[in-house]
Amino acid sequence: MVKNSFISVILQEEKNKGSVEFQVFSFTNKIKKLTSHFEVHKKDYLSQIGLRKILGKRQRLLAYLSKKNRVRYKKLINELGIREPKTR
Repeated sequence: MVKNSFISVILQEEKNKGSVEFQVFSFTNKIKKLTSHFEVHKKDYLSQIGLRKILGKRQRLLAYLSKKNRVRYKKLINELGIREPKTR
């Protein structure tokens, strides 16, 4: 996965695994693993509930980061490829 390349960048900048960027990154990795799990196990409803919880946590963290520091937020979503940039 992208974990090794991106994790080194985050750890060099922050030196803190409790940072918002690291948490969003780890939640994103969990989400990718669970979505690949659902391709095989379509009726795993308990894992679907866990996925929804992780998605909510990541959404709240991104909202917090968006309010606190818009530059870090945009950099993070661009590097992770989470959301499509809005075009006007």
